[in-house]
Amino acid sequence: MPGEPLLVVDDLAVNLKLLDFVLARKGYEIRTAADAEEALVVLRDWRPRMILLDLNMPGMGGLELARRLKADPSTREILIVAVTGSAMKGDDQTALDAGCDAYVSKPIDGRTLPDFVARLLAENVPRGG
Repeated sequence: MPGEPLLVVDDLAVNLKLLDFVLARKGYEIRTAADAEEALVVLRDWRPRMILLDLNMPGMGGLELARRLKADPSTREILIVAVTGSAMKGDDQTALDAGCDAYVSKPIDGRTLPDFVARLLAENVPRGG
């Protein structure tokens, strides 16, 4: 769904640039944040449809951010995709239990990610809008 606003949260600049490039090229409106705290600042004034969220970051981790966002009525409808290089058995369920709506392992496949994002957005049309 080109034009949809997406927030990418990752502490590694190379990952932010890759996801920004791959998704912006498909027409998504991308904003980035280098950590969970910066993401919270961005979310004060802007509401993306989806957040691609690295789980392993210094400071507040992605799981804690996901829990906070899903507990807040003003952000609970935002789709959260856990993105992590730590693909241990059970990590996907841990992410889902924290409130993430989907889980993607790194390294990210830039060829398939846009279709995955489009499919998830299409399956989760916002209520009342």
